[in-house]
Amino acid sequence: MSERYLPVGKLPPAILESLLKKAPIKDPNIVIGPGPGLDCAVVDIGDKYLVLKSDPITFATDEIGWYLVQVNANDIVTTGATPKWLLLTMLLPASLSTPTSAMGIADQVFDACQAIGISVVGGHTEITHRLERPILVGTMIGEVEKHKLITPKGVNSGDKILLTKGVPIEATAILAREFPDHLANSLNPSELKEAKKFLITPGLSIYQDAKLATKAGRVSAMHDPTEGGLAAALWELAEASEMTLVVDLTRVFIPSISYQVCKAFKIDPYAAISSGALLITTPPEESTKICSGLKTAELICTEIGWVESGPVTVKEVLGSSTRTLKRPERDEIARVFETRS
Repeated sequence: MSERYLPVGKLPPAILESLLKKAPIKDPNIVIGPGPGLDCAVVDIGDKYLVLKSDPITFATDEIGWYLVQVNANDIVTTGATPKWLLLTMLLPASLSTPTSAMGIADQVFDACQAIGISVVGGHTEITHRLERPILVGTMIGEVEKHKLITPKGVNSGDKILLTKGVPIEATAILAREFPDHLANSLNPSELKEAKKFLITPGLSIYQDAKLATKAGRVSAMHDPTEGGLAAALWELAEASEMTLVVDLTRVFIPSISYQVCKAFKIDPYAAISSGALLITTPPEESTKICSGLKTAELICTEIGWVESGPVTVKEVLGSSTRTLKRPERDEIARVFETRS
């Protein structure tokens, strides 16, 4: 019997876990290696830790270089580290790429790096067959003082769960930019323009969110919702912290424009790619301080749940009871791209 093909999106969790168990980890200086729900690797280099991350951009084509820098930097800052260096791989489709288009993508990367002090230190470029759109892959490296490292292992029972900005910011921007014609009957021209600008405002970067949160109060962990959206991110955080997370989705802020975009494409806003939001766990006494610190910079911060000791799971509050929050098998916009490819 032939095997079923895997769907578009992240590897299913069970397959990923099986795969990662085989990864060779030989160096005793590895502080954090590969694992489900972990955003970054951490390596001891003596007086500091190096924090390393690799992430591709496969959905978006418009402003792809800018996307790449934001999503990699986002993961680095969730550890409390400062992003410093980037290696860039550019895979460009044959018969569709020109010197101008290649330089345009590179300029997007360079401008985004310049804005937050990141140096491009190497990488690879290639024109290749059987690609429908450019694919960029970034490997970003940051550094952090040892006592300032933040990991999911810092999560404790009783911690509060906070969410910045709202969801799904990234899905809103991507769908408005890639499929504007589909939104013509759902959004007026002004609203469509606003949806496209979600790339910048409220924006995909959580650099400021993370820096302000750690300055305002004690943070036990941070995680950014990417593919699979908020629902997948909660499951990833539960796995990485080995805790039970309890969330009230009615507290989650969904911008009106995002709601309209999700409705037009018939997708679940909680399971759509959501870079730009930041999940934070914090001791109960620190929650108000962190939210206040973020709000001084006009960043929305909402308490959406809490942490309990127990099995690795995510529970959704339903009135006076709870149920297991469904874990997305794949990102909602993967289905949109699949049906329109």
